[in-house]
Amino acid sequence: MEILCTRPGCSHPKNSFSDIDDPKILKTIQQKYCTTCGMPLILGGRYLPVRLLGQGGFGAAFLARDRYTPTMRFCVVKQFQPSGHLTQAALDIAQGLFEREAVVLEQLGQKHQQIPDLFAFFPLIVPSPSGGQETQFFYLVQEFIDGQDLEAELATKGQFSEAEVTEVMEEILKVLQYVHENGSIHRDIKPSNIMRDKGGILYLLDFGAVKQVAVGAGNAPKGSTGIFTQGFAPPEQMQGQKVYPATDLYALAVTCLNLLTGKPPDQLFDSYHNTWNWKAYAPQVSDRLAAIFDRLLLPTPSERFTSAAEVLQAFNPPPTPNTAIQPPPLTPSPRPPLAPRPRFSSVELLKNAGFTGFEAVLLIIALKSLIPSPGIIVAVACITIGGLIFVQYRRILEGKDLPIIAGLSLFLMFLVPIIRGGLAFPIVAMMAILAGSGAIAVTALFRLIYQLLSRLL
Repeated sequence: MEILCTRPGCSHPKNSFSDIDDPKILKTIQQKYCTTCGMPLILGGRYLPVRLLGQGGFGAAFLARDRYTPTMRFCVVKQFQPSGHLTQAALDIAQGLFEREAVVLEQLGQKHQQIPDLFAFFPLIVPSPSGGQETQFFYLVQEFIDGQDLEAELATKGQFSEAEVTEVMEEILKVLQYVHENGSIHRDIKPSNIMRDKGGILYLLDFGAVKQVAVGAGNAPKGSTGIFTQGFAPPEQMQGQKVYPATDLYALAVTCLNLLTGKPPDQLFDSYHNTWNWKAYAPQVSDRLAAIFDRLLLPTPSERFTSAAEVLQAFNPPPTPNTAIQPPPLTPSPRPPLAPRPRFSSVELLKNAGFTGFEAVLLIIALKSLIPSPGIIVAVACITIGGLIFVQYRRILEGKDLPIIAGLSLFLMFLVPIIRGGLAFPIVAMMAILAGSGAIAVTALFRLIYQLLSRLL
């Protein structure tokens, strides 16, 4: 089994041990050490790092296995070990943020499905490989979300539609409503901190910058510590002033505009006029969504929506009560509008194309054998094929009707040799099948071209 060393700068972090491939030894062995630097490998006595997920100035994150669970559950191990260029004051702030993330995950994660659970938080003191002063590390172990963050999803699939952005916004608003109502502010909402798991559930990640809201008259407001992402943070946060729930709502709006337009925030903000110019890059959106964005992006916190619940209500306003007594209508009620015909799926479209091509060849062969005039053949064929397309469009013929009619047509060609025009039945059947396949291929090609052009234009 391979275990990864978590000591920063280890020259050969990968360690392979064949003995712990035995499950009994794996669950009972006390410890394993890096063969290069001597770093303990089994963290907290149970977590085995197997892959580096990411690394930064404050430490690293690893994918790990929990050896004391029946399935060797995957989890994420975050290591706090900042670089040596920080002042003691900055180091204390960074360590406080790391510990605060553990506290918040413990308080919030166990009670909300869309916030990762905290599994463990512990220190580790190890001697230096060169025999010098001991080094202290801190580790945080949390739930592993198997999926893709929205920054990576945007890079993979391109701009989000209005419906997709609305889904993201409403789901994260529900999480923020819970976070804010429990006395915390996230302070670092951005696409890379929102993860979609393989089941489609959205999670809010990285509570390392979270700020506890001061409660009570005796608590003085405190300023921001400067932990934020440039472009997504509102003016009050960038200026180091007090932050509010509206601070997170501003960052969520910028996040959704990034997904909607595919543009980074600095391209959406007109610094000359000190205003957001996102509408020049976004596809046409509904007036309601545009109005919500415009209010969330106001520079003054008090002018924005003040809570996530208020934004959710703007998405789904309650129906206006109508208490006035209406007189009975004097004229008959108009006929209700017809329900819109459901759109054809790609599979239905290709199936219909194949059926039309198949029937068209059989029809032309039959007409050529029965009608001597080419003009009449063309006219009858066009009218008949047009009628076939019309009854499929109106869904008069659909589903199981198509293979039944195709089978009956082919059977008729077999029973009545005269309408085959002297052709052998296998040749007629092969021509019909090839025509149907060709119609499917041409239809698929035109649909692909249409989808490409619609994305570009």
